[in-house]
Amino acid sequence: MNASDRTPADLLRSALAADPARPLVTFYDDATGERVELSVATFANWVAKTANLLQGDLAAEPGDRLALLLPAHWQSAVWLLACSSVGVVAEVQGDPASADLTVSGPDTLDRARACRGERVALALRPLGGRFPQPPEGFADYAVEVPGQGDRFAPYAPVDPAAPALVVGGVRLTADQLVARAREDAAEMGLGPGSRLLTGRTYDTWEGLSAGLFAPLAAGGSVVLCRHLDRLDEEGLAKRVDSERITGTAV
Repeated sequence: MNASDRTPADLLRSALAADPARPLVTFYDDATGERVELSVATFANWVAKTANLLQGDLAAEPGDRLALLLPAHWQSAVWLLACSSVGVVAEVQGDPASADLTVSGPDTLDRARACRGERVALALRPLGGRFPQPPEGFADYAVEVPGQGDRFAPYAPVDPAAPALVVGGVRLTADQLVARAREDAAEMGLGPGSRLLTGRTYDTWEGLSAGLFAPLAAGGSVVLCRHLDRLDEEGLAKRVDSERITGTAV
């Protein structure tokens, strides 16, 4: 990857320039049987649309705090990169009452209602499906995002030295996040073409790093597995083989 990259959005741009067709995020939900594979180009398109929603319709600005109440999921990864693209601080499992806006999954809607700013809800259904009935007081992400632009340009340049992420008591600027992701990638032996399988949750730095940032920084890809504990040893071995896994963090 480009040594001059200082934000997660920079890392994604470099990945897109290097090989847009390669897989970046492969997601499994072993409670539902869902599997989704996103190439770098497809993932970047989701990020651009989400960043346009965030900056445009939701009027988010650099330095705003977003409570991200989502599990380990491919759409959570999209929101993390969209926040980086705009300069919004992603507070993973943060307090909605003190956040400028909040993004919630279906299981945290009651908690998310404490936010006095903009509120977005994700159904987390297969293929990014919408809620059968939109939750009151929330914009349905699956309804709002498809019409957003496929290219994103921030109104103001993102400052790599500005806060970017808060998770599990860890606070990181964008450049600190990129540096730690590179360190983690080196420790895990990740490099271009690596395929890391992880069942870690997204509520710690270790989970976010294995589940997105370290593979992205290394020029590799991640196989992100939710509810991996429901897969037996034989099933896991088959997945490792079929997905051409080179390393695990489970």
